[in-house]
Order: sequence, then C-alpha cells, then structure tokens
Amino acid sequence: MIDLAYSALLLNSRELAEEVQKLEEYMDKLHTEFELQVLTSGFKKEEAKGFLGLIRLGVVTEKIADAAAQIAEVVLRGLEPHPVLKLAIEEAEETITYVQVTENSPLANKSLKDVKIPEETGMWVLAIKRGEKCIRPKSDTKIQVGDILIASGYAEGEEDLKKLAAP
Repeated sequence: MIDLAYSALLLNSRELAEEVQKLEEYMDKLHTEFELQVLTSGFKKEEAKGFLGLIRLGVVTEKIADAAAQIAEVVLRGLEPHPVLKLAIEEAEETITYVQVTENSPLANKSLKDVKIPEETGMWVLAIKRGEKCIRPKSDTKIQVGDILIASGYAEGEEDLKKLAAP
C-alpha cells in the first residue's frame, strides 16, 4: 500500500491516489473486524499476552495504512511535494515507472508468474491500470494488450521493462 501511495506521488496519479484511499478505508474496516474477532474469541487469561500482540500488530498495520493515505492525499489535494522529497526521489537508486503493453509484447495475454518480470528486469509490478480501473495484481493476473504496468525497482531495469512491454 505504501508503494502504491509512493507511485501515486511520483507519477502524480489521481487514480492511484484514489485507489490508496479506498484501500485505507478497507483496512479500517478490516482492522475493526479484526479487533472485534480478537475481543470475542473467548481466550483464556494465560493467552492474553499473545492476543495483546495481535491487537498491537493490527494497530501498527492501521497506522501504515493511514500513512499511505496521507501520502496519497498530497496528490488528491493538488499539492506540490516538498523540495526535499523531490530531491530524495531524484537521488534514489530505485525508481517507479509505467509502461503500456503493446500487441507484439511477449507479456501480452500471459500471467505475471509466467513472464517473470522481476527476474528479467529487476522491476516489480505494483499495479495495472486497465481502462479506468487500477488492479492490484496477483501472480495469476493476466497482462492484456493496452494495460499500463506500474512498476518499481532498480533504475537499470526500467529500459528492460520498456523493451518487454513495447518491443
């Protein structure tokens, strides 16, 4: 989720920022359900420490989701990122990029696990923009012609990914 928020910021993508906001709302709901589940589990007194750890893990996860939403909020409000942030992004070894998959791409109509993008390029697909939808891909997600892959990884792999997506 943080990587998606970071992508929204780097690409100044309102669509990705809105997706982060939706994910944060979903995390709020999951967190509440999780806490209620723990509290109504009927654990024994000697199990309390273990359950306390679970609740703390849930709280930390919720804070991470909130931080991602705050990053995305910068894009949604139309604010300019702080100059220090811009400098840090420029100096980073890793990059975020996006590429559109063309008809003659070896990626077209194959799943992410079949094309092995990380092994081939050093880039990881964070999201796929398909039409108006942003998809959080799984290994069995099929890449389609016209998909825009949003990926992160080492800058050296960016050109390799572009060549795969649009040879």
